[in-house]
Amino acid sequence: QVQLVESGGGLVQPGGSLRLSCAASGFTFSNYAMSWFRQARGKERELVAASTVFGGATNYADSVKGRFTISRDNTKNTVYLQMNSLKPEDTAVYYCNAQRVDVVGRHIYWGQGTQVTVSS
Repeated sequence: QVQLVESGGGLVQPGGSLRLSCAASGFTFSNYAMSWFRQARGKERELVAASTVFGGATNYADSVKGRFTISRDNTKNTVYLQMNSLKPEDTAVYYCNAQRVDVVGRHIYWGQGTQVTVSS
């Protein structure tokens, strides 16, 4: 059974930091590209950060560049999102995503999401 379980969300003041974690199970984690998405109330889900299979390449939304860092530990089947200098506009539900394309097709898995609220 595939599971992606996010944790680390919560309420933080502007300028603060949070570290999100996503623990994966039920599939070969090291074979999947891992990403973080977020969805603010009334808005579409958007890509925040993405990491290739071995974490050698990363990609970030312009709005978070220089503030957020994605990393992964393939020995722990976990991907992280370090979020610094948080702003109220970062408030959203953050989702972990795993993707892989092979001869069978595209495989996509989602976590249940964790709420991040940035407010004073």
